[in-house]
Amino acid sequence: MAGPRPIFDPDRMKGGAATPALPKTLTPSQLNAFVKRVLGDHLPGTIHLVGEISNLARPASGHVYLTLKDERSEVRCVMWRSAAQTLKFQLNDGQEVIATGFVDVYEPRGQLQFYAQKIEPRGVGSLELAFRQLRDRLAKEGLFEPGHKKPIPRFPRRLAIVTSATGAALHDILQTLRRRYPCVDVLIDSVRVQGEGAAKEIAAAVNRLNRHSKALGKIDLLIVGRGGGSLEDLWAFNEEVVARAIYASGIPVISAVGHEVDVTIADLVADLRAPTPTAAAELAVPVLSEVLETLNTAASRLRRATGNLVDRQSARLQAAAASPWLRDPLALVRQQAQRLDETAARLQLVGAQILASRKHRLHDLQLRLAGVQPRALAHRRQRQVEDLAARLRWQTVRLLDAARQKLHADEIRLHDRHPRSLLGRHQERQREIAARLHRAMQGLMRTASHALRQHDHAFLAVSSRRRVAIEGGKVEQLERQLQRTVLHRLALAGPRLDALESRIEATSHHKTLARGFSLTRDAATGRIIVAADQVAPGQQVVTQTAEGDFTSKVIAPD
Repeated sequence: MAGPRPIFDPDRMKGGAATPALPKTLTPSQLNAFVKRVLGDHLPGTIHLVGEISNLARPASGHVYLTLKDERSEVRCVMWRSAAQTLKFQLNDGQEVIATGFVDVYEPRGQLQFYAQKIEPRGVGSLELAFRQLRDRLAKEGLFEPGHKKPIPRFPRRLAIVTSATGAALHDILQTLRRRYPCVDVLIDSVRVQGEGAAKEIAAAVNRLNRHSKALGKIDLLIVGRGGGSLEDLWAFNEEVVARAIYASGIPVISAVGHEVDVTIADLVADLRAPTPTAAAELAVPVLSEVLETLNTAASRLRRATGNLVDRQSARLQAAAASPWLRDPLALVRQQAQRLDETAARLQLVGAQILASRKHRLHDLQLRLAGVQPRALAHRRQRQVEDLAARLRWQTVRLLDAARQKLHADEIRLHDRHPRSLLGRHQERQREIAARLHRAMQGLMRTASHALRQHDHAFLAVSSRRRVAIEGGKVEQLERQLQRTVLHRLALAGPRLDALESRIEATSHHKTLARGFSLTRDAATGRIIVAADQVAPGQQVVTQTAEGDFTSKVIAPD
């Protein structure tokens, strides 16, 4: 049994013409021309070449250059721009395709080339592949996203239909619109819906209606579609130019292409997809009778509500009309006038009482003021200042006495327990502190005396009533200032005395004795001996240690 015939069969070579004789010697140009003539005479005019695309190139000229290869060989292919423009899908390296064309020799290079006039994908139709490629690319760009969908108006006043004027789809749409919503204005933009150039006409119509919407009375809605057909018939609605025109439309678009099973790129981009042209008209407009019925029902409810409101307001009006105030409006005025008179009388009485009370209080104040002698008051304030100064002197003297007593006690303790040089330095510090306290007390006394003299001079320069108030405030202020100053000085002296006592305690000779040292005094005078020339032979001395004292006699100083 014979196998399948190959795509190229020498027995089917056209013409059967004899091969021309070759001269003995040939140039490259003659050889290439001879091969070109032989191939043209003996190969069929149309060849179907199956292979995988590689080395795909698309220069600016619009031509397509590629290589078709199988496991063992490859052939250079060319597809001129006029043929490349008819491709429905996008060529890619690695695609398995069937190229239809003819073989020829490119004489300048002696290169065998296949000139493709048509290319189709192998295993799947070219239109199906083109649909998938465009769908995936537009989906990545976001043209199908729900967020870009515009709402369909509920009651459109004017809509436009983009379809063929001779197609059955237009008849179905118009009939449905007249039946459901005859009050809508309809504009028809007739275009070709299949064949070469149909996609550009559809896109141009959508763009044109958007540009002239206002001039046409504001178009509220577009219906773009056609009746059923094959994939090739519906292909214009799968073109990218139509998809981008629908996406860019400012007017909401309902797509109505083919039957329910037909899904096009235009359906995916449109704001609303209708399965059929008739369904598009049903989605575009409501049923007028249902709208009128809804309006009548609402009007009835409104009438009932209005009637009830009128009845309630009428009842209120009748009740108001029966009111005595409405029959005699001046009665209310007279009643309010009477209340006003009563209120005025009460205010008059209360005002008189308040005035009498204020006059009585003013009289008492005048009597009290007349009994006040400004000079006597000033003397009392002066005595208060003198008393305060006396208390300050007494507190200062008491503080100084306490400091002297503490200093004396420290002196005795130091005399008993410290070297004489250290005792002298601490005694000098104590005397300095006492002197500073004494000077501070004298300064405070001078300040108080000076302030009193200033107050005496100022007292004679003001009127008697203001003098009393001013002197009283200044005396109180001076008293507070003296108290704060005394307390501040005492607060400063106390920590210093405590710090001095702590330092004296820290340098106590008892701590030195505890470390193994001793202290020697003259037994007769108790004076501390710090040098050898302070003793003489036969002199008795007392040595003090941490454990106790003992008496010695000096034999001879070293």
